[in-house]
Amino acid sequence: MLSFGELDSGPLMNPLDHTQAQSDDDRARAQQLSKEQRRPPADIPGYEIQRFLGAGAYGEVWVAMDRNTGRQVALKFYTHRGGLDWSLLSREVEKLVYLSADRYVVQLMEVGWDASPPYYVMEYLEHGSLEDHLQSRGALPLNEALDLFREVAVGLSHAHSKGVLHCDLKPANILLDQDAKPRLADFGQSRLSTEQSPSLGTLFYMAPEQADLKAVPDAKWDVYALGAILYCALVGHPPHRSPQTLHAVDGAMGLDERLSAYRRVITDASAPTAHRKVAGMDGALANLIDRCLAANPSQRLSSVQAVLTELEQREQQRQRRPVLVLGFLGPLLLLLVMSLFGWRSYRQATVGREAEIRERAAEVNHFAARMVAGKGEVEIERYFDAVEQLAGSSELRELTRPFSDPSDAALKQVLAPLSDPNLNSDQEPAITQLRKQLADHSASKLLQTRLEAMLKEHPETASWFVCDPQGTQVAAAFRDPTAASTIGKNYRWRTYFHGQDADLVSEDAAAKYGTPEGPITEPHLSAAFRSTATNRWKVAISAPIRDGDRILGVVALTVDITVFLRFEEHTDHFFAVLIDSRPGDRQGLVLQHPLYEQLPDGERLPDSFTQHRISTFAPEEQDQSQLVADPFSKDPLGTAYDRPWLASQSRIRRRVADRLVDTGLVIQIQHDYGDLVEPVRQLSRSYLRLGMLSLAAFASIVAALWLIVLRVSQAPSATMIRPTGTTVRHTPLHELTTLHEQRRD
Repeated sequence: MLSFGELDSGPLMNPLDHTQAQSDDDRARAQQLSKEQRRPPADIPGYEIQRFLGAGAYGEVWVAMDRNTGRQVALKFYTHRGGLDWSLLSREVEKLVYLSADRYVVQLMEVGWDASPPYYVMEYLEHGSLEDHLQSRGALPLNEALDLFREVAVGLSHAHSKGVLHCDLKPANILLDQDAKPRLADFGQSRLSTEQSPSLGTLFYMAPEQADLKAVPDAKWDVYALGAILYCALVGHPPHRSPQTLHAVDGAMGLDERLSAYRRVITDASAPTAHRKVAGMDGALANLIDRCLAANPSQRLSSVQAVLTELEQREQQRQRRPVLVLGFLGPLLLLLVMSLFGWRSYRQATVGREAEIRERAAEVNHFAARMVAGKGEVEIERYFDAVEQLAGSSELRELTRPFSDPSDAALKQVLAPLSDPNLNSDQEPAITQLRKQLADHSASKLLQTRLEAMLKEHPETASWFVCDPQGTQVAAAFRDPTAASTIGKNYRWRTYFHGQDADLVSEDAAAKYGTPEGPITEPHLSAAFRSTATNRWKVAISAPIRDGDRILGVVALTVDITVFLRFEEHTDHFFAVLIDSRPGDRQGLVLQHPLYEQLPDGERLPDSFTQHRISTFAPEEQDQSQLVADPFSKDPLGTAYDRPWLASQSRIRRRVADRLVDTGLVIQIQHDYGDLVEPVRQLSRSYLRLGMLSLAAFASIVAALWLIVLRVSQAPSATMIRPTGTTVRHTPLHELTTLHEQRRD
């Protein structure tokens, strides 16, 4: 069907189309004519008039059939031949003649200038107008609306190239052919580019400067209408139209005031934004619509060709975008692959080198552990030799014999109560007196003198003592002159006397339950015990004093662990630790540690030190090294040791007859793992810095090249001059991003 702006019923009746070309009387007459049942104003030779299509203030439109071709056509009769009516007919025919044979324009087929009433015959397009399409479907999807918009712009560009400005472009004046392609219609308000007479368009499709009876036609009027048509197709209504703006325009009196009110509505309003919320909208298209709808003509696109160029640029950018993205992602993927392979090679090199250093350090650690353990074995063997030589001497047997079978009534009277298990603390004064009598006895003094001689011969020992077969200490010599006398005390509960793995629970328990095994029968290394003076650990090496098969007593020496075993080569990063691995409540106890030596001389070890344990390796793992935590790293005094250590262990053994016997003492060599691998880590950091610099340089070069490519290919600030003199801005790639996610409530 054909769209006729002059047949409209008025600006408030049609939600999409409000043409400012009729007076109030004309609109009233058009409404009345539309309601009447009509007959054709005249019979046209060669045409069979079929049905009435519509009527307006200037005439009627009928659908007819061409008898020669059977083709349906539209007959437009100008039934009111006033000056304005005839001017409209002649103007429209004039413009259609200019645009004859243009497929984007509804074609003029015949004109009846001399008929009464005058008429012309045009194509009849049965799909109706874009306005009908929008009223039936509502807003269109972006791609469909954009296709229609592009076709309309091309058709309008053709018209402009022939010097015809439409001046009343709106959905009602765009018809859809059998292929749903848009065709321009109703050139009643059009002007030639050389004309100076004003032309009024349709409310909200008309540029604000066009709403002036003194305005000179301009191509930018059609640019504004183009933007309004695309906006309407996407949103469902033209820009700026609302009940408030309609009221502001229709409330004005007279045409001049209404036009002035319309100009104020458009120029004072903020730029429309509803189109930016449409699904799939991108920045380039949204900016194109904004520039078409700019209220200020100087900010509006200058021509329809500029609009088409913007669309072309946008489409090229969209088509180029996958290639650009691929070209952008390609170097990034290459960079990622290079980084992954580089990191893998870096890790393999550093991890392999670190493993190699660890293996070599483990060998050094194990060798050092065996060396220190061997030194300990030599020391222990020396102490065992000293004790065994003394125990096997006839001199000691003779000095000890009086205590094992006392013939002296006075000595027997003293020893019997001291070995009595029923003796208790209530008898403390009596016990003290008995111990003094024992120490003053001549037999004890003779034995005491011999032990003092042994103390001088072995200056590294802390004490020597002898116990009778019942465990009562009958003589003792101490290196510390302030040490309290222990003569007369019963030590049957100590491991150096009974030879078991651990001391009995207490002296009272020993007195109560006795010692089932009796005195030791073989030389023995005692469990560690703490010095009452310094709280430091000591061990005793004891041996039985034999007279044939009879045991006369036990002789023992004690030595401070710190003297017993010293690792001269130790540093803050490489040192030895002595561990007691024997079963019992002290298994894993640290007997010697460099932290002990850092305490001032004479200072008691903190009780907390006895709480730290080290797990010893299984015998079959003796030659292996492990990463361990130092047991004192969590102690307030040992925070300096809070780091990983590469540890190797070796057990201290002694030879008994033809076999090696485990003493239960374990040497652990600890090597600061961080110090070991620091050269590798320094090299790794150097490689890492070099790799990062290389990657940064590669990324910078790629980024710089891409920046150049983007600027050259998109030139967001550049312009392109068309042969027509149109200046068109290229569309930046970033403006092609969708605006759908930028919707606001």
